[in-house]
Amino acid sequence: MMKLLGRLPSINVRKVMWTAAQLDLDLDREDWGPGFRSPKEPEYLALNPNGLIPVLIDGDFVLWESTTICRYLASKHYATTLLPTEARARAKVEQWMDWQAGELNNSWRVAFMALVRGQPATPEAIEAGVANWNRHMGILDAQLTKTGAHVTGDEFTLADVVLGLSAQRWKNAPIERAELPAVEAYLQRLSTRPGFAVYVGNGMP
Repeated sequence: MMKLLGRLPSINVRKVMWTAAQLDLDLDREDWGPGFRSPKEPEYLALNPNGLIPVLIDGDFVLWESTTICRYLASKHYATTLLPTEARARAKVEQWMDWQAGELNNSWRVAFMALVRGQPATPEAIEAGVANWNRHMGILDAQLTKTGAHVTGDEFTLADVVLGLSAQRWKNAPIERAELPAVEAYLQRLSTRPGFAVYVGNGMP
């Protein structure tokens, strides 16, 4: 059985676990991170020198970076709906996955870390961060308005795994949110997916 190292409150761990739920995979998850064993321990650093969670162990194969782990699981199990093999279709899915990991994540960092994690920030920085977060979520809303279904079209893909978690984080955050009806409808559609209640709509930030 494959093993995933990382505590469930981590959105990156939930990203992998939700992917596994779509694939009907039973990952053996082991708690690492705040409140559990530290990923700065030598044993963990030997697996991931960055000291971050999660890490996937598949026999003698070790993989880190949550988005890469999601791609690996989909590829290994030939889930061509989650991750298409046709070049252009796959590129679109990966485009939105990369946007989530880079642009969208960076947009919420200041506001989320201050308001939810308690890190220091000035009111001006928080206000600017909330505005930036809402602006980026507006990009997602515009895309969903065009597709009327999922991020890249009719099919649920890995792009929806990562962006569904991001959209739920935005919805749960203690901020003044923009009116984004396509995102709200999107979350309602995703709520019927396997594993949503456990890994997305579970109240975790």
